[in-house]
Amino acid sequence: MLLDTASLYFRAYFGVPESVKAPDGTPVNAVRGLLEFIDRLVKDHRPAHLVACMDADWRPKWRVDLIPSYKAHRVAEERPAGPDQEEVPDTLSPQVPVIEAVLDALGIARVGVEGYEADDVIGTFTARATGPVDIVTGDRDLYQLVDDARGVRVLYPLKGVGTLQITDEAWLREKYGVDGGGYADLALLRGDPSDGLPGVAGIGEKTAAKLLAEFGDLAGILAAVEDPRARLTPAQRRRLTEARPYLAVAPKVVRVAGDVPLPEVDTALPRAPRDPEAVEAIGERWGLGGSLRRLLMTLGA
Repeated sequence: MLLDTASLYFRAYFGVPESVKAPDGTPVNAVRGLLEFIDRLVKDHRPAHLVACMDADWRPKWRVDLIPSYKAHRVAEERPAGPDQEEVPDTLSPQVPVIEAVLDALGIARVGVEGYEADDVIGTFTARATGPVDIVTGDRDLYQLVDDARGVRVLYPLKGVGTLQITDEAWLREKYGVDGGGYADLALLRGDPSDGLPGVAGIGEKTAAKLLAEFGDLAGILAAVEDPRARLTPAQRRRLTEARPYLAVAPKVVRVAGDVPLPEVDTALPRAPRDPEAVEAIGERWGLGGSLRRLLMTLGA
């Protein structure tokens, strides 16, 4: 089981009241909410391996160099020199180090790699997996990894993580008209304002799905643009031709990396905490109470 950790703690932050605080009054709603999420996921799905995948770089330069608008609207207006800082709620940022500390003390594998997003870490673990993989994320970009033959699914939270949309190829075909492998092409054609991806003007989701059904993939669509016999409307042919510079670089930006240099890490779900004293100290310092106790009991069971 691979966790898109930021996606989950953002969801926890907005789903758990800020009145949930540490003894010193610091909000810990995202910390406690994430621990509750992990507890429920382990109880319901019993993974043998669990990795909390992190954004070591939420807006990698190599993606921005190809498409400068990539996530540009999420960059905090006032930021220190150095890598772009993502704009996040004031009371969430201080909780992230606590999340990292408690995961480390518990012994839950936590992996982020410099220059890559969590999606890329997830993509690489998925590529290397020898058995079924469940990816837990609220980010539809990861639908591109769905692969029935390899047992790769996306578990998309609908209400907390107790109600999950189990995304397999049948669901993707019914919803979008593509399988997992075609989802990235669909996404780059239609664009995604939330990621600063412009897409191809005049080609929305339904048209993109029809083009992919007709011509197979992005390469097939671009070959059709050059073929006067191909069944494209004049407007589609013109728009795709005009978008060629974007379409030349968009696949590398939109498709998750599968070759991230992952560190050596023990991904086995811990039965007991790696550092019991640290777990106790963190739990007391931040008032993690029942959320932490329940997770410890679930891991022990």
